[in-house]
Amino acid sequence: MKINIGSTNLIKVDAVKELLQHYPHLKDAVINIMEVSSGVSDQPKSLEETVQGAMNRALGAYKECDYSFGIESGLMEVPKTKSGFMDVCVCSIFDGGEYHTGLSSAWEAPKKVMEHMLNEGLDMNQAALKAGLTDNPKVGSAEGLVGIMTKGRLTRKEYTKEAIRTALIHLEQ
Repeated sequence: MKINIGSTNLIKVDAVKELLQHYPHLKDAVINIMEVSSGVSDQPKSLEETVQGAMNRALGAYKECDYSFGIESGLMEVPKTKSGFMDVCVCSIFDGGEYHTGLSSAWEAPKKVMEHMLNEGLDMNQAALKAGLTDNPKVGSAEGLVGIMTKGRLTRKEYTKEAIRTALIHLEQ
């Protein structure tokens, strides 16, 4: 079995690799990582755009494999929250015919981060850096802003695994 991952972000890649070990029919798969464009903005600002980005990555990575994984994080509108938005991770698995989609839990970034993202068009890495919450310009390839905000209780990798787990539900039926 061959599985392609439409990302070179090691957090996403490691999340897929680690989770596949819990699925007997997938654990021995040969994993290939590929740089694939999401085809959406660097910081998706709607659930629809985030889902589309994950699907685009999965489709772009579907080359000589059984399954391809596309993972995208982005914002979605959530009423009655402080900023009106929450961040969510989407995993889309493509089998050549169908997409199997899963989402993570959602969380709200601090208002000052959201303002930089919404008003200045910054992505979450840039916004967290500008807000002074990190000095790592690639925090999304490390613990993620969610890891900083939860003091390591929920890292970007674990948050990404949630989306992958819920997408994998469809491959066990």
